[in-house]
Amino acid sequence: MIVGHQKPFEEIKASIAGYRKVLVLGCGTCVSVCLTGGDRQAQILASDLVQKNGTRQNQPDLEVKTIERQCERDLLKNFLKISKGTEAILSLACGAGVQTLVDVFGELPVIPALNTTFLGALDEPGVWNEKCQGCGDCILAATGGICPVARCAKRLFNGPCGGSSGGRCEISAIVGRHIDCVWQLIIDRLKVLGRLDEYTDYRPPKDWSAETAKGPRTLDHTKAQS
Repeated sequence: MIVGHQKPFEEIKASIAGYRKVLVLGCGTCVSVCLTGGDRQAQILASDLVQKNGTRQNQPDLEVKTIERQCERDLLKNFLKISKGTEAILSLACGAGVQTLVDVFGELPVIPALNTTFLGALDEPGVWNEKCQGCGDCILAATGGICPVARCAKRLFNGPCGGSSGGRCEISAIVGRHIDCVWQLIIDRLKVLGRLDEYTDYRPPKDWSAETAKGPRTLDHTKAQS
């Protein structure tokens, strides 16, 4: 899922200053699951913006709504009704949701309340870890289902590097927490699968053009598939 975290409160507060009526819009899918963008979080944020304002002067009128997915135009067009007098939308969605809102409601400023962080998974209650960067050329079949693009600090395709020690990545000392060496995880996984001989296969440098070099990527199912 897409994981995000709420921007600093003072930044959000400053971003809506000057507007008389603001729609605080939650997103009910990815960022709802990671507890940063759902209806409850939208309600809490709106309440905080009112209670922590310090003064009623210049306090905008806040309306709270939540839609299932802000990244789908049809949902926005058909199910999101903008109240009369709304001057801006404060979006609790990922960057894709914010930009889709801009496409649909171009006459209104759309302000992000979240920082989009990564594609991740819930590994334990309340903890999401990055697992994918959407590189456009998945190699998980060759690495036992563990991604070195997202989970290796150096994005190595042939590892581990000399900084790995005891199954720990060298950046553990920098960030102050244990970071597994992903290549040690890959080796361990290949052992379990009985495929350790594949570890010595050389993996050529990645063609990063599938990621960003050709501009924004598109998946178009309206065209005939050959």
